[in-house]
Amino acid sequence: MANSKRIAAIDWMRGFVMIIMVLDHVSMAYDANHLVVDSATSYSPGDPLPAFAFFTRWLSHVCAPTFVFLAGTALAISVERKVSKGIDPWGIDKDIILRGLVILLMDLTIVSFFSGRFTIQVLYAIGASFICMAMLRRLSSAWLIGIALAWIAGGELLTAQFWPPGQNIESVITALLFSKYSSADLRIIYPLFPWLSIMILGWVFGRYIVQYKEAKTKLDPQSLLIGLGILALIAFSVVRYLNGYGNMFLYRDDTSWQHWLHVSKYPPSAAYILLELGIMSLLLALMMKVEKLIGVRDKGVLLVFGQTAMIFYLVHRVILTGTATYAGMSGFTDLQTCYLITFVMLLALYPFCLWYRGFKARNPQSLILKYL
Repeated sequence: MANSKRIAAIDWMRGFVMIIMVLDHVSMAYDANHLVVDSATSYSPGDPLPAFAFFTRWLSHVCAPTFVFLAGTALAISVERKVSKGIDPWGIDKDIILRGLVILLMDLTIVSFFSGRFTIQVLYAIGASFICMAMLRRLSSAWLIGIALAWIAGGELLTAQFWPPGQNIESVITALLFSKYSSADLRIIYPLFPWLSIMILGWVFGRYIVQYKEAKTKLDPQSLLIGLGILALIAFSVVRYLNGYGNMFLYRDDTSWQHWLHVSKYPPSAAYILLELGIMSLLLALMMKVEKLIGVRDKGVLLVFGQTAMIFYLVHRVILTGTATYAGMSGFTDLQTCYLITFVMLLALYPFCLWYRGFKARNPQSLILKYL
């Protein structure tokens, strides 16, 4: 067992979705029939949703919301502790902004180079959201929750004005903020506002954890997650059943399980956010319960991957997109083989991430390692 001030369940949850993410990215890079129909612009009513391919793709939907939510949670815990120690507010803001800029630029440099075009994805969303949190962190939790829920509930109203599917009026500016854009040289699929709303909720949860540890609130985070998770899944079911507003124009064709789960990720619909945050909340609550029962195993796979998430993400993205883009391996195999490739890649990533975690711990003053 290893004692740590960190909450292992948060690292476990992050590590779990990183594993699923690798499978999706392997499929994106190498599967000749990779299924991407999670947007109203990439799906036409009646298009087939093969069960195995659809489920494999759908599994990955929980990854980005979890990654963004927990980034907000971890940042809030770190910042709230600094605030309680009386650290200079501007120094805290500067660190958050610098961290956000570094993460954001990774998308525009490393990821974009190996993708063969400018690619604005999850690192942009996280980095830009960090920068926003340098200002928003001064608001009360009630205000932050109000802002996040207002976007989740009402963001489709604004999006519909500037991004009606099928009308070919995509804009780079609106895509950076709330819609999407794709051309031969530029791809924007993670707009700021919806992902910021998820980070805000993660921040509030991180703040709540700190308050609970300081005995300022009685309801434990695990019970809170269970309650909120159930509420989110009920709200998702209502939105999906009504099959209208809240689905970002990606509606159910029928009552099959595929169409119930066929929600819009690009851009995120209310149904998508509710479903994925609901699933994440229940899984994280379960992991918190398990942590209490078995403690923390310092070399556990989920813990190691969760504690090295950024370098894990960059290394596997560089390998997969680089070989697909520059080594002619794009779409060279089938989905079944992608599962095998994923397993082999995870076997190789584990010892690397274990070594990297130790190397980073031995060099705490390194500015480069600080952000990886």
